[in-house]
Amino acid sequence: MEHPLLVYTTFPDVDTALSVGEALVRDKVIACINVLPGIQSLYSWNSSIERGQEAVAILKTRTGLRDEVQGALKARHPYKTPIILFIEPAGADSDTLAWLVSETTGRRASGPSSS
Repeated sequence: MEHPLLVYTTFPDVDTALSVGEALVRDKVIACINVLPGIQSLYSWNSSIERGQEAVAILKTRTGLRDEVQGALKARHPYKTPIILFIEPAGADSDTLAWLVSETTGRRASGPSSS
């Protein structure tokens, strides 16, 4: 049985997030991307403290596509080491889960379909 999966990542800007998100929606590996612009990030990178403005993206998919989403996201992401966090909700409304499965079935991306 499929379960919902949220994928948290950040992008340098909204346009990049939406562009990558659109490709993943068209390839049917995600059903939706929500982009939150203008976050301020402070993080450690290569032994120094960095600051920057980014956009957060939350991708909605299903657990059966975890590896495919990860690969597709890494292939399209502009960061050398993008943050990719998988968040498995305890559950989902049955209509929401049906929508996620419907929108990510019959993918155009390579590989067998998982239903």
